[in-house]
Amino acid sequence: MNSVRGLLAASVISVQNSRFIYPACQKCFTRLILDSGRFNCLKCGCTSEAKDVSYRYRLSLKIADTNDLFDITVFGSCLDPFFGVTAENLQRCIQDFNQLSGETNIDASSGALVQAVETCFIGKRFIFGV
Repeated sequence: MNSVRGLLAASVISVQNSRFIYPACQKCFTRLILDSGRFNCLKCGCTSEAKDVSYRYRLSLKIADTNDLFDITVFGSCLDPFFGVTAENLQRCIQDFNQLSGETNIDASSGALVQAVETCFIGKRFIFGV
């Protein structure tokens, strides 16, 4: 893996995913897999009860600088200021909304969130650490 790091000023062309939060392993930040009511990390083997799971942001973007297009994924708490809450709190809000509205299809309830994220990011220029 190349260890050269730098900054890239680029504009967001599109948002590549519609789920911006994932259940994350507290040790290695890998996505947890739900199996029989427990979350399991396939990378490091940790397990967790559903009530104890931490959530983390993951935002995949297509960006462009003056010469090239790039696919980039932004992880973690650096996205807190853009969403206005931590990933944990946003997940809680989504669950509360689904419960209050009786919505069982998680994808159906995320439409407004996807639209808000697209409005916030598409066409805007950011500096990315790569």
